[in-house]
Amino acid sequence: MGNAVVWVDIPVLDLDRAIAFYSAILGTQLVKADYGTFALGFLPGEPQTGDVCGCLYVADDSAPADQGPLVYLNALSRLDEAEAAIVPAGGTIMQPKHQIGPHGYRVIFKDTEGNRLALHSM
Repeated sequence: MGNAVVWVDIPVLDLDRAIAFYSAILGTQLVKADYGTFALGFLPGEPQTGDVCGCLYVADDSAPADQGPLVYLNALSRLDEAEAAIVPAGGTIMQPKHQIGPHGYRVIFKDTEGNRLALHSM
């Protein structure tokens, strides 16, 4: 069996603001794709090769949330830099970097849109 999680949609209120935020904390420019009636901001990854990936999107039937499932984004070896970028980029640190047993480290944060997510690194 491959990855149990294959894609994640992260609802946002302001796509350009969210793209700027995630570009800052992930250290790479997110790609914005305009499809005429809607636009998406793609998180880094290659879903065609089996990478878990996702996008930022605006929709009338979805809203950011700070409760519920916790999505972990891979900060690779730059967790400290990613954590340092959260507040200047407009987010809030809910739990600073802490160890999660043998599973590495995480930072739980709230993005500019009000979503609660985590950054992870070994």
